[in-house]
Amino acid sequence: MNRLIFALVLAFSSVAITAQMKIAHVNSQRLLDSLPSYLKAEVELKKFQDEGVTELGALEKQISDAYVKLEGIKNDLTPTMLKIEQEKIMGMEQRYQQTQSLLQQQLQTLANEYNQPILDRLQKAIEIVADRKKVNYVLDTSKLLYSKAGIDITMEVKVELLRLDAEAMKKP
Repeated sequence: MNRLIFALVLAFSSVAITAQMKIAHVNSQRLLDSLPSYLKAEVELKKFQDEGVTELGALEKQISDAYVKLEGIKNDLTPTMLKIEQEKIMGMEQRYQQTQSLLQQQLQTLANEYNQPILDRLQKAIEIVADRKKVNYVLDTSKLLYSKAGIDITMEVKVELLRLDAEAMKKP
């Protein structure tokens, strides 16, 4: 009998707790895609990446040209001279790999530098709207597999986010 009463109390209390929770959702990717500062950051990152690809392409061409040149003269070289030329090419390949690694690190650092303030503004906008609507949880629909309930606050967050972004863009 005590177990039955305990089970009923537990069931009713979980229903009461669930009734008090409000869940909302936003599509963060759609919000970011509508943000001028995010679009500007994406353009800057793409420009940096394209410059890096061009630089790597030039290094790759130098290596390729060195291989072609070596292939044409290797029969005329002494074993020592052949080894020296091969070491030069290996040095060029190492510089290529180092440059590639450095460019990847720089791109990641630059992406973090551009995106962190934007993500902070997104978080702040979500918090403002969630507080206003008395929402306990906000889920991101771009990562959500299934949802049947909740309030879509994407458009309200977009308004707040654009306001915060405009304020941030005015600052030097």
